[in-house]
Amino acid sequence: MKYRSADLFHAAAAVFMGALAVLFLIPMIWMVRTAFVSPGEALNITALPVPTLNNFKRIWSAAPFERYYANTILMTSGILAVQFVSITMAGYAFARIDFYGSRVLFVLMLSQLMITPDVLIMPIYRLMGKLSLINTRTGIMLPFFASAMGSFFIRQTIKTIPYELEEAARMDGCPLPRMLLQIYVPLLKPAYIAFGFISASYQWNNFLWPLVMINSVEKRPLTLGLAIFAMSYETGAQWSEVCAATLLVSAPLLLAFFIFSKEFTESMAHTGIR
Repeated sequence: MKYRSADLFHAAAAVFMGALAVLFLIPMIWMVRTAFVSPGEALNITALPVPTLNNFKRIWSAAPFERYYANTILMTSGILAVQFVSITMAGYAFARIDFYGSRVLFVLMLSQLMITPDVLIMPIYRLMGKLSLINTRTGIMLPFFASAMGSFFIRQTIKTIPYELEEAARMDGCPLPRMLLQIYVPLLKPAYIAFGFISASYQWNNFLWPLVMINSVEKRPLTLGLAIFAMSYETGAQWSEVCAATLLVSAPLLLAFFIFSKEFTESMAHTGIR
């Protein structure tokens, strides 16, 4: 039986991507395995130890991870809440309002995507200092309240929504705020989900900006707390405890992706990005 060259190509591509997936999963598998074994068996990959939760108990008592969790959840959810409002208004303005200089402003907004945020750390830090927001949660959150990528997502999605819906609402005397809430916001749900996953992942894993801004232990996010915990003298060589702390930090994002991966991929397909 002869196979077509296209079938052989797809089979080879599937095997190659499967091998890459297994290769990329090796660090995570090792982290999960090491987090549940005793420190003496952490580097013995041939051993089959009995899983234990003692590592999680030790790290939870060694560092204020409950405070780190509260700070991270507060900052991530606060940034997302403001971003959803700002990107909705900006996306609608660029998609539906024909004002002078709109194309130039849109290009300038998109140009921000080509600038890495690390380049702007010092200017923003000086600005936060003038606003007396250093070592505050607000100072960490404020630079991320607007998002060029989120505005672009919303703008592209609004472009796919029939304008006749807005015309009918205007004929019925519907004001703009009500129109946004009752017409556009429900239709923008796929774009919100796609952007929400991306933004929440970035904010949850953000390390450099909190490192520059935060000095007190009470205001540290998870990433900063994990780095200081891993570099401490007492736990620096305890791979089982470091892996347990890493799993504790990354578990919420991993669970969220595994649970909502289907919704995320479908949302990305319906955001208007082609």
